[in-house]
Amino acid sequence: MTVQAFRGSILHYLDDPTTHPDSAREYFDDGILLLKNGKVLAVGDYQNLVERIPADAIRKDYSGKLIMPGFVDMHTHYPQTEIIAAYGKQLLDWLNNYTFPTESKFYHYDYAKTVAEIFIEELLKNGTTTAMVFTTVHPQSTHAFFDTAWEQDLRMIAGKVMMDRNAPDYLLDTPESSYEESARLIEEWHGKGRLSYAVTPRFAPTSSPMQLHYAGRLLAEYPDVYLQSHLAENKDELAWVASLFPDAHDYLNAYEQAGLLGPKSIYAHGIHLSDSACQRLAQSGSVLAHCPTSNLFLGSGLFQMSRMTDHGVRFALGTDIGGGTSFSMLRTMAEAYKVQQLQGHSLHPDNAFYHATLGGAKALSLDHCIGNFLPGKEADFIVLDPSTTPLMHFRIEHCQDITEKLFVFATLGDDRLILATYILGHLLYHKEH
Repeated sequence: MTVQAFRGSILHYLDDPTTHPDSAREYFDDGILLLKNGKVLAVGDYQNLVERIPADAIRKDYSGKLIMPGFVDMHTHYPQTEIIAAYGKQLLDWLNNYTFPTESKFYHYDYAKTVAEIFIEELLKNGTTTAMVFTTVHPQSTHAFFDTAWEQDLRMIAGKVMMDRNAPDYLLDTPESSYEESARLIEEWHGKGRLSYAVTPRFAPTSSPMQLHYAGRLLAEYPDVYLQSHLAENKDELAWVASLFPDAHDYLNAYEQAGLLGPKSIYAHGIHLSDSACQRLAQSGSVLAHCPTSNLFLGSGLFQMSRMTDHGVRFALGTDIGGGTSFSMLRTMAEAYKVQQLQGHSLHPDNAFYHATLGGAKALSLDHCIGNFLPGKEADFIVLDPSTTPLMHFRIEHCQDITEKLFVFATLGDDRLILATYILGHLLYHKEH
């Protein structure tokens, strides 16, 4: 296949800015990204690599724009696309009034497929190239999502919700049926193309101890799959879990007893955690998905990023559509900054962009194939246009360096900043002017 050459300003991360503040970021003001067969061939300064560009290369000039790896969304629900921005209330009321009635529609494959297509279109429009996604309790909804992602050769992770109690009858499965249906889905979809499966108990209150046990059995039988669920999002939820799991000494322990902790276990939120729970998350290598727009919208609380860093807990960023209020990881970064400001901590733009790219890839154990532009990585990347709005253009003209620009992007940016999204070097989205 012919080499592709993309010229422009280029940004990516080689390490965590928290631990490597002077060497984590690599930035080329006039850079070149070379691809072959959908993989990165080389990246660097244009003048240093120009002689390596073959005469027959396909060239694209994005001078004046910023090229960077695609965003990674650690936690989202595609069936909730149609209830994003549903009015108010806190978590448990919100689930009963909006989420559960909406998810009942996903029994129908055609309906689920339509929503999956809209959802993925929004991801690409917002520069998100990889996401960890909840479907619904219906296997049809999972097939619909994976079919849509497969058609576009996307790197996505998803799983059928397991839910056998404390929800409407029309959304319940059983421990046995959830195990059997999940196993069939794993066999069909996990490792197909760039797709991966996540065992998905919705959250402890809607799964019996037996169902959580079956989830642990799936992880034992298919050790390469993921686990996704929710943890310690809301104070009322904590009290509910304590009453439902009297033998568990805290919320995390309800999952722990079922064997659901580990490096490929991702739990959304983790706002209300004890020091002991943080230590056990760190020891197991389990991951938290910080979803600031959702936490603020539902009044759940403030994620303690510096505390998690101190404990060594792995985390990255998620949108949590539809409790979250934006598909944009840029809007998510802006709200994450504000959440930390309210606690007396400042989120540096390098940390924000790291968590949305390489940090997210590492959190998903995918940094061997996505997250930056090292040779051999899959070429999922985006192009940011600083002239997207008159205000953005005016503000960027007054920035002194790339650090200032990144903060402006994260503070003022949204889907309008995304000019183009490429998957394996193929253009799948371009903004219409």
